[in-house]
Amino acid sequence: MISWEEFEKVDIRTGTIIEVAAFPKARNPSWQLKIDFGKDLGIKNSSAQITYHYKKEELLGRQVLAVVNFPPKQIANFFSECLVLGVADLNGEIILLSTETKVENGEQVR
Repeated sequence: MISWEEFEKVDIRTGTIIEVAAFPKARNPSWQLKIDFGKDLGIKNSSAQITYHYKKEELLGRQVLAVVNFPPKQIANFFSECLVLGVADLNGEIILLSTETKVENGEQVR
């Protein structure tokens, strides 16, 4: 188990996907995302293995939840600056986590 203090170190925020690009250099099928986390955090990049359930057009404008305080991770020639959150379906494919209604970008999960 982790303590409450340890959990509070994980910074999960809301953001809106503003750009989606193919990522042919990724080992597994992935999208390159640009996500707007509001005025304080700005725009961050993320690589997400979500091509099975989501087409490019469906992702644009979608609000997601992401961990924003991990160090950048290099994936091929791309630096992922946040981890978009999701859960696996019965086939192991990722379903994105999001809010029920739209909220301000950059809001922290509490």
